[in-house]
Amino acid sequence: MSFKVTDLPAAEAVLVPTETVPDGPIIKGHDFNKGRDLDSIMAAMITSGFQATALGQAVEEVNRMINWRLEDDPITANTAPEHQEPAFRASCRTKIYLGYTSNLISAGVREQIRWLVEHKMVDVVVTTAGGIEEDFIKCMGHTYMGDFALKGKELRAKGLNRIGNLLVPNSNYCLFEDWIMPLLDDMLKEQQEQGTVWTPSKMIARLGQAINHPDSVYYWAWKNNIPVFCPAITDGSIGDMLFFHSYKSPGLVVDVVGDIRAINDSAMRASPRRTGMIILGGGVPKHHINNANLMRNGADFAVMLNTAQEFDGSDSGAKPDEAISWGKIKPDAKPVKVCGDATVLLPLLISQTFAKHWGKREQAQAEEAAAAAAAAGSNCNGQQQQQEQQHEQQQ
Repeated sequence: MSFKVTDLPAAEAVLVPTETVPDGPIIKGHDFNKGRDLDSIMAAMITSGFQATALGQAVEEVNRMINWRLEDDPITANTAPEHQEPAFRASCRTKIYLGYTSNLISAGVREQIRWLVEHKMVDVVVTTAGGIEEDFIKCMGHTYMGDFALKGKELRAKGLNRIGNLLVPNSNYCLFEDWIMPLLDDMLKEQQEQGTVWTPSKMIARLGQAINHPDSVYYWAWKNNIPVFCPAITDGSIGDMLFFHSYKSPGLVVDVVGDIRAINDSAMRASPRRTGMIILGGGVPKHHINNANLMRNGADFAVMLNTAQEFDGSDSGAKPDEAISWGKIKPDAKPVKVCGDATVLLPLLISQTFAKHWGKREQAQAEEAAAAAAAAGSNCNGQQQQQEQQHEQQQ
């Protein structure tokens, strides 16, 4: 008599028969026998499982955000006449909100954010006070690699400030103070003499203009007329400078109400455009963008990259589905949250989304320029030939 495992009493509990095979994709990661091409590695993320799959879904969501045009939506009886014109529909794209916390400007993510703003890949920016000042400070002095294990007491004695495993010399903030104080004097004078009402976004634009540095995120934001909102503008070194300035030259007013109206209006009046959110980290930038989109019954696209968990009920850790319950993301949207560090995730995400889109745009512009040059050259050659023929006839 032969013995089978299935004859054991436990087998019935362990080896429950499979009645239905899942119809989803088969799990399969990148095979390095096929090379180490980044595009191939990233393409396999979505079928690798866990947060790799979430990152693959984020790539798909951002590409939907980038590629959407009004012409993708049907014309209905409620479509305004001016929104039915084909050229307008082909050019009407998603309004993209980018939010991030200050640590990412301190880190090397700054260069990727600057690239997005420089090439007009996003339409609205929201960050914290540190996310503003650290950008300007890096134009004046460097931030250095350190270590998470460095002792605060020893660093303090050396005049060094630690941000995770980054080190910022105190002297950088002295340079920042020397630079910003005269600008605050000018702002106060303009307020008193011209009646200028300063909001955080107007203030950031003025500072971006003044820094006049191609490495600066906010130089490009000013140059490209991209609004930067910072409702917690006093929560950092800028707040310290405003505090000191209030004793030196009292009277400067920064109106946060003007900016809450501006960012909410930007979402309310986005129609017929859809809106998309890309949020790195949590805190004020995350909620500020979400809440602005509440004013239009929710964003159409959303991608969030952060390490926060939902178990304490914080908005920073909340999953996108919680935002749907508040009306901040549309119920039929396909939002994605990737749990992980944006210093790792964002460059990978950009490589498969904005970078490819920008490359296509640059190629199209180059082809148009080449065609125009060829046409001009052809026209020039034609004129030259005509002149030579006329010259021969005269002789």
